[in-house]
Order: sequence, then structure tokens, then C-alpha cells
Amino acid sequence: MPAEPATRRIPVRGQTLNIAEAGPGDGPLTVLLHGFPETWWGWRHQIGPLAAAGLRVVAPDQRGYGLSSRPDGIEAYHLDRLAEDVIGLADALGCERLRLVGHDWGGLVAWWAASRFPDRIERAAILNAPHPDVFGAYARRHPSQALRSFYVGFFQLPGLPEALLRAGDCAALRRALTASSRSGAFSAHDLDLYAAAWRRPGAITAMLNWYRALRLPREPAPEPIRPPVLVLWGERDTALERGLAAESLRLCAQGAVRYFPQATHWLQHEEPEAVNAALIGFLAAAAPGSG
Repeated sequence: MPAEPATRRIPVRGQTLNIAEAGPGDGPLTVLLHGFPETWWGWRHQIGPLAAAGLRVVAPDQRGYGLSSRPDGIEAYHLDRLAEDVIGLADALGCERLRLVGHDWGGLVAWWAASRFPDRIERAAILNAPHPDVFGAYARRHPSQALRSFYVGFFQLPGLPEALLRAGDCAALRRALTASSRSGAFSAHDLDLYAAAWRRPGAITAMLNWYRALRLPREPAPEPIRPPVLVLWGERDTALERGLAAESLRLCAQGAVRYFPQATHWLQHEEPEAVNAALIGFLAAAAPGSG
């Protein structure tokens, strides 16, 4: 196994996605979806072990991030477009079915893709991300969650969030990662790699447009979610309450959750061995087409 996965850029639904890939070309396609404000590098601890378990691992920079396309406008970041990117990526790689792993925003996309495209998604593992259809109602019932999510409202403002997040070589974004995670979860090298991505022209606006597109109308997802779902949840998440995991599982025909009491939102960085074991057990044990 190479120390780092190979990367390349491929056309997907009129955009270009930068992907990191590893593992056997004939293994089950397993797509890892990062969240805000990361890139494919957010899966650096998972790619090698999942590939060694026989999975064909592909971790894209999602649209707006890293070296992938940054289309203009908020509509380009509607959840429907983001989920369609996942299916388009599988099409571009010549695969009818795939397995999904998503963290944070990547988890929302994984939920949405599994809901909207159940015949294409064999199974989905979600790390610290609620199903998009449960978050609003949960936050209205739980003011403590609404308080944790205040930044989502701030991100709706034009211009000001960009200025704040760019200032001081993206000091606020660096601090957001280190302050909300366990000590050592992000090295100086990790933060410098992310900052190089954030400094790209238009990158921070594109990243914020994911949040801004939340206000666009969308149809509720079909219920129940048919593919099997495994939720992994760090209980010390400062942004998302544990109760969101249980609420999301209520939408699943086949769902399970595992809580990590000592982990924060950045679960896969802090407890990579346990996360990798859980993911391999869930993803690699299933024969292709069994979902």
C-alpha cells in the first residue's frame, strides 16, 4: 500500500471532482464524504485501512472544496445537487452501486443520497451528522441545540463571514478545528494543508454556500430509508447533540448507532482505530449487492 492514495481529477455531471483513491479496482466502491471545512484529507486515517480490507476507496473533494469545481451561486449547493454528485461520481467510475461514509456535511449528503437513491446505495455509515429532515424540528424542540447552531445563521450573511474566516491566514477556521477537538487531533501540517485549500479564490464562499443553500426549498426525503445505516457518534460534539442520532435512526428501515463517549465531533481523527474497525465490519462484511 502506498503511504498516500493516488489523486486525480475526473468529470462528474458538468463539474470536475478531485478524488483520492486506493484499494483494489474490483473491490466494492466505497465513497468517503468529508464535511466543513475539510477536504479529502479528513479521511487520511481511514483510506489505507479500508483499502487494505478490500474496498475500492474513493474520497473526493466535494464541490466547492479543495481542487474540485466551485460553481457560482447558492442553488449549485442545494442538497439535491450534492447527492447527485455522489451518484454521478459512481457513474463516472463505472459502478452501479456504492457504499457511502460521510462525516459532518458529508454525512448529510450521505443521508440524502441514501434516501433519494436507495437502489444505488448499498449501505451508508454516518459520523456525527443528522438526517437533514430531522434537524430543524429537533432544534425547535431543543433550544440548547438551536444555541449550538447559531453560526449557521451567521453564515447566511453576505460577505461578513468570508472576511472573518479569511482573516489572519484563516485563523478562525484553524481555531474552530483545534478548539472543538481533542488535543492532537489536527497537526500543524493538517491545518496548513487545509489553509492552502481555504485560500483558493472563491473557496470560502463556496464552502459557506453549502449552509446558505439550506434555506432553499426541498421535498422531504422518502421514508423509510431502505439501505442499512450505521451511525457513529462522538458524544462530546460541541455543535450537534447526541439526540440527533436517535432522531435520525427513526427514519431508517435498518439502522444502528454506536456512541463514543470520549470523542468530539471529529471522531475519525480522534479514534481512528475504533472507527476503522467499525467501518470495516459494516462495509466489508457485506457481499456486493447484498444491501
